[in-house]
Amino acid sequence: MDAVRAAFRAECATLAGILAELDDADLDRPTTCPPWAVRDLIAHVRTGAGRLADMLAAPAPPRAEVDAAGYFGAAKFTPEIDAARIDAARIDAARSEAARSEAGLSTADPAEAGLSTAEPAEAGRIAGGGWDGVPVGRSALPGEFERSWRAADAAVAAAPPERVVRTRHGDAMSLTEFLRTRVVEVGVHGLDLAVALDRPPWLTPQAAAVIADLLTGGRPAPAGLCWDRLTLIRKTTGRAALTPAERAEIDAAGFRWLAFGR
Repeated sequence: MDAVRAAFRAECATLAGILAELDDADLDRPTTCPPWAVRDLIAHVRTGAGRLADMLAAPAPPRAEVDAAGYFGAAKFTPEIDAARIDAARIDAARSEAARSEAGLSTADPAEAGLSTAEPAEAGRIAGGGWDGVPVGRSALPGEFERSWRAADAAVAAAPPERVVRTRHGDAMSLTEFLRTRVVEVGVHGLDLAVALDRPPWLTPQAAAVIADLLTGGRPAPAGLCWDRLTLIRKTTGRAALTPAERAEIDAAGFRWLAFGR
């Protein structure tokens, strides 16, 4: 749990710092997870990172039945479930922006929005959450991501390590195993965001270790591939194409890795 929680905290904090620098033009960029734009992908990651707060508030199942590898099974990514996941992120992102617009927070000039420049945080308070000092004309999503992941982290810190949770798919999982899936969600989608934003990948060493271990089942990749962890994660999740030589090396070694969708 300590290593997985450290990876979750490191990756979320790094992503939050990146998101705080984005403007609305950045949020409108397309991603390699169509039909999502950057804002939709952020909404998806925010929801995924924050799930544990509600899960830990619910009654605990008697025993764990699925581990992190099992969680990313094919049944989770049927066309119907994947379509619902895609639509939910787009609706969630639009709802966040609509709430901010209705509160008069989408204009570039605080005076035009009727806000006090001396006390922006108080003047910008909106129903369902505070503005938290995000500059006027900027999306609410980065601040919402910060609140979501920190609430989840606080809930994890207050729970016993042996706690069992039930996922939205109905799986009973140990807290540590489910948190491992959250590291994957934040870390791998961070790679997608980096591509969309034309930035170098910011995957943290802590998260890379957790993700690589899960993707390969704890086994090393064939030595002939000469992959570092970032390359391994990109290749095994389809973020980078395999060369014919790499495919031959993988087939010869009988190497298999975990596969998952969005």
